[in-house]
Amino acid sequence: MSNMKQKDIRPAPAEIEFKGFKFLITDRPTDLTIPNYILELKKHQVKNVVRVCEPTYKVEDLKTEGINVKDLAYEDGTSPSPELVDEWFEFLKSVFREDPDTCVAVHCVAGLGRAPVMVALALIELGLKYEDAVELIRQKRRGAINSKQIAFLEKYKPKSRLKLKNGQKNSCCLQ
Repeated sequence: MSNMKQKDIRPAPAEIEFKGFKFLITDRPTDLTIPNYILELKKHQVKNVVRVCEPTYKVEDLKTEGINVKDLAYEDGTSPSPELVDEWFEFLKSVFREDPDTCVAVHCVAGLGRAPVMVALALIELGLKYEDAVELIRQKRRGAINSKQIAFLEKYKPKSRLKLKNGQKNSCCLQ
């Protein structure tokens, strides 16, 4: 096990779809793995990557391919601040309003803590109970979301920030 590369033990990218909103949870690419990362993003029609960990790779190759990178970093093992959560939802509203069929990629270092928490928040805003959001993510990312983060999600109160208009596919309401 010790000579196994860390990459080999991380889960594969996981696409989570709910009510027409698509997210791709991944681990963090490196400058070396960026070409394969870009291929994976394109397979899922990703035009936006949200990086919730500290920057460790150059974004130029992504930008060249028409993929934007948004930084919303917060500390490993913790939960995002209310300000960061607000910024996340403002970003999602603008991205999905512009392209309702897009998929937003979210990554932290291993793709098991911070990134799944952000996706879980979106799922809760879209009407899932926190337990169902965690279960949906864990079906594809086993071991995702630690107990402190689950406690945060349990207390989180949705504010209909990603509410759909009259059954339209994810055309976000401006509230």
